[in-house]
Amino acid sequence: MAEDPDLDLGIVGGVVVAHDGSQDARLALQWAVDEARLRRCTLHIVRAWSIQSAPRPASWRPGYAPSLKEYEEAVRADLLNDVREVLGAEPGCEVTVHPVHAAAAPALIAASKRADLVVIGSRGLGGFRGLLLGSVSEQVVRHAECPVVVIRRRPERPKPTK
Repeated sequence: MAEDPDLDLGIVGGVVVAHDGSQDARLALQWAVDEARLRRCTLHIVRAWSIQSAPRPASWRPGYAPSLKEYEEAVRADLLNDVREVLGAEPGCEVTVHPVHAAAAPALIAASKRADLVVIGSRGLGGFRGLLLGSVSEQVVRHAECPVVVIRRRPERPKPTK
């Protein structure tokens, strides 16, 4: 796993949670906000992105290549929308969002250097590619410099028969 030594998200303390828009990320976000409230600290929500994973900026049109800044703003808007949907208007703690133009594992490992805790869902939007490269959660657990909590979905239990 390559680490970017220059990657600094500006995070100091608090709870960091990875959010890629998946159901597992939503569960991790719900758990992380509860933990941030208990700790009375900032919740830092990190979305790593690439040009391929970013939503199309509003400025996009045929023949025009939007800048990285325009893509970042589109990612930020999408992330804020997801956060409001999960946490509502009043999350009960300070919340900051960090759209990061980097791969997820290195971004979260960089955040772990100065965070108090990293929270991540057990499965994200990686699909088959994630199986080939190793999961983000596994890389973060192995290389983070602070405690890591991995949130797993509860399996559905069979309904009792009468």
